[in-house]
Amino acid sequence: MVSELLASAIRMGLPVLLAALGAVYSERSGVVNIGLEGMMITGSFWGAVGAYYAGPLAGMALAVAASVLMALVHAVVSVTFRVDQIVSGVALNILAYGAARFSSIALFQKATMSPHVQGFTPISVPGLDQVPWLKPLVTNLSPLVVVGFLLVPLSYWVIEKTVFGLRLRAVGENPLAADTLGLKVFHLRYAGVLLSGVLAGLAGAYLSVEHTGMYVEGMTQGKGYIALAAMIFGNWSPVGAMGAALLFGFAESLSFRVVESAVVPYQFIKMIPYALTLVVLAGVLKRTRPPAADGIPYEREEA
Repeated sequence: MVSELLASAIRMGLPVLLAALGAVYSERSGVVNIGLEGMMITGSFWGAVGAYYAGPLAGMALAVAASVLMALVHAVVSVTFRVDQIVSGVALNILAYGAARFSSIALFQKATMSPHVQGFTPISVPGLDQVPWLKPLVTNLSPLVVVGFLLVPLSYWVIEKTVFGLRLRAVGENPLAADTLGLKVFHLRYAGVLLSGVLAGLAGAYLSVEHTGMYVEGMTQGKGYIALAAMIFGNWSPVGAMGAALLFGFAESLSFRVVESAVVPYQFIKMIPYALTLVVLAGVLKRTRPPAADGIPYEREEA
């Protein structure tokens, strides 16, 4: 059924959407955040830890706190010390992978997984859940699905309609001019990176607490990188990032529904979402325009 496929696409695309929204904040401030993958790994592990010991809400809070700490490291290294942002992000991903494995052994005596955890009670949309063709879309929803899609218009409003968003975009386009006008470039770039950490932490926690009910090593499966691709495909816009995330979610859910056969090996079917991402990016990159100062460290010149 089409509605069931769409419902699955929404669930599969949500972690990519959350991380992509975080990437929008970071890159609109001028900081490339390759470390989204590591922040999602961190969020998925510590989300499971918090949910195991104190419930799903504590899991979300702990996931966000841990991911923000990783984002802070990235901000200090790339904004304050002006280290190459790509190198900083890749190092963060490696650190997150090793830290999660070490912490899993220390807390659960297992290197690659946690015990099962309890997620949130699913919710339904009153009224709409009585419509047969809408039922798969509006019933048994994780509260994080609702929160995630509400964050899209909220993020658009913050970035495009508020003073904070205007200043964030200004330091991403021309930090020298923004600094000349009295804007605190470093503070705004820190804010963009930390917001990306909040959203990447939520994305990771969704995977372990809501999607699978446990932490499993490698469960992010490169979704942090896919989120960056979704952000580029969406032209650094929250609404565009949502469309790209849903496209990836649709491809992933479709791959789960393709029957395994001797003609088409299962591994090739699993490649569909990633191959689609490469094809889409190949056709979109030339038509997108990143913030002018994206990825360029800013060094304030003292008089």
